[in-house]
Amino acid sequence: MIDSLSPRLALLVPEMILFVGAVFVAILGLSKNRARRESLPFITCAVLIASIIAVPLTWTDENAQGAGLLLPMLGRFVKPLLAAMGVWLVLLSVGSVDRRLEESVARGRQPFDAQKVARGEYYAFFLLSMMGAMLLCNAHDLIWLFLALELVSLPTYIMVAVGGNGSRPQEAAVKYFFLGAMSTAVFLYGFALLYGSTGTLELLAIRDALASQAAGSGIDTLATIGIVLIVLGLCFKITAVPMHFYAPDVYEGAPTHVTAFLSFVPKTAGFTALVLVLTCVGWTGHALIATDGVRVNYLGLPTPIAAILWMIAVLTMTLGNIAALLQNSVKRMLAYSSIAHSGYLVLGLIAGSTVGIDALYLYLVAYGVMTIATFAALASIERRGEEINSFSDLAGLRVRHPLMAWVIALCALALVGMPPFIGFFGKIYLFIAAFEANQLGLVIAAVINSAISGLYYLRLALVPLVSAPSSRSEEVTSVPSRWPQVAAVVCAVATVVLSFAVGYLLNAARSSTESAMSNATSPTHTEQP
Repeated sequence: MIDSLSPRLALLVPEMILFVGAVFVAILGLSKNRARRESLPFITCAVLIASIIAVPLTWTDENAQGAGLLLPMLGRFVKPLLAAMGVWLVLLSVGSVDRRLEESVARGRQPFDAQKVARGEYYAFFLLSMMGAMLLCNAHDLIWLFLALELVSLPTYIMVAVGGNGSRPQEAAVKYFFLGAMSTAVFLYGFALLYGSTGTLELLAIRDALASQAAGSGIDTLATIGIVLIVLGLCFKITAVPMHFYAPDVYEGAPTHVTAFLSFVPKTAGFTALVLVLTCVGWTGHALIATDGVRVNYLGLPTPIAAILWMIAVLTMTLGNIAALLQNSVKRMLAYSSIAHSGYLVLGLIAGSTVGIDALYLYLVAYGVMTIATFAALASIERRGEEINSFSDLAGLRVRHPLMAWVIALCALALVGMPPFIGFFGKIYLFIAAFEANQLGLVIAAVINSAISGLYYLRLALVPLVSAPSSRSEEVTSVPSRWPQVAAVVCAVATVVLSFAVGYLLNAARSSTESAMSNATSPTHTEQP
């Protein structure tokens, strides 16, 4: 049946599975049967696993090349990555959504009311947001790119509001929504300017038009301004300067399982969108690549765009790490940490071509397992029925909850980039890519910032293991569901195990971008050897 579909439609089978799953869990969430409602997270996991299985069956070389995509094989790596991380994000949330309402209904304090339950809606929007992130890999024009980005964002506003209890999630959702609307206006205006410069919405045609401009007098001012605005607008998705300021309030106000989702899925979607846009611009070669007797020197992105990305990288790393040092809230500290990691990831965009994008996606894999493990550990414990958010709550956690104390400590070391964790290899490859792109100053800035991050990550590692228990930490208990602990332990183990699969992950990322990059980076300046 799949073979009979057109190439472009065949590549959408994973998204079709997610859409059907979203409709199903939304309906099932209204059931009066509690067992059915409690099965929703596991049904969501099954849907995500089914989408992973569908990728290699549909994303064949023939279908990818026939779909007219800018990066034909990108989805073969990014879609399974998103869905695999999605499985652990779902397990992290088990028992959290509608917890108080379900307990009240179970004890007979109030009757079941389908209008008050939000579990089905939460997992439906979860799948829809994942669907939007996956659809970015199928984008062949600016309209598709815009709609996919919005499909990533719009469900998250609702997830923040309905994923927890009290007024803080609603306040966080309002802040998130209005700032998200502003960023959408910025990058949409950039799309309009890019269309005005190139006269087309098709990504392949935009690439060819910009290549023609570069071969002449250079990319024109209208296109340059448009691309800069697109980059600035997408900084909201990746929590980078100057669109970063919503993150601490939203991360702190949102429920922990939603914060974990926001820390990875929109960031991956934003960087995928940036890779597509910057591929249209083209990196004009890579460090001394020999092709048919012609040596191509690395020239990088056009100067204005490269300068903007350079400033974004340095400011994002520095602001994120310095602000994280000042936090007493664990979730606010992790929010600024997320900002800093976005700065590291921008190094891959600046390096470009194959090796930079490979390193970027390797680091996204590393960041995903490290940050999900950390949030899962936080989601697995509570104090008086409320989420853990203070360092004093974690003091001496080893006494009552030794497993989660060690998970938090190991993840903190992984996030700082200590060997033998996957975070170490992710950073090393990013730094090497930037160094090969002649960005020595940027590498030095990243190394200094990594050293700064060690101060607050070591605090996160030592407080649960070394500090004496406080009166607050004595009241910390495990949440009723064991699934967040399972997610925490598995992802913590993955931070070590994946270190042995770095070569495989790099090759997988390279195969997803290599064929298109060779065309997108066709040089406009060459020199004979």
